Amino acid sequence: NVCDGDDAPLQVIEISLRLLRRNIRDYFMICETYFDAIKSGEPTRIEAIDHTRRALHSESGTLLQTTLADEATLDLNTARRLFTLISVLHMHR
Repeated sequence: NVCDGDDAPLQVIEISLRLLRRNIRDYFMICETYFDAIKSGEPTRIEAIDHTRRALHSESGTLLQTTLADEATLDLNTARRLFTLISVLHMHR
């Protein structure tokens, strides 16, 4: 739901998770690998995995920007945050 400053609903935007399912799955796998790498303390491995994680996060944000283009205008940082929120909510399903 998109609301105004007084929390009054302006618009409901629905998207299919089917578009993001692969990205969500891949993102969580990369995050697990990233946290395992942090435990091992290998800086070059951590850096490489983090680069991949950020790239997938940006790709997913761009996908959301494109998907929602007719409904809302999102900058990349907002789209990335929305992807994170959707991912976390999807994780608990």
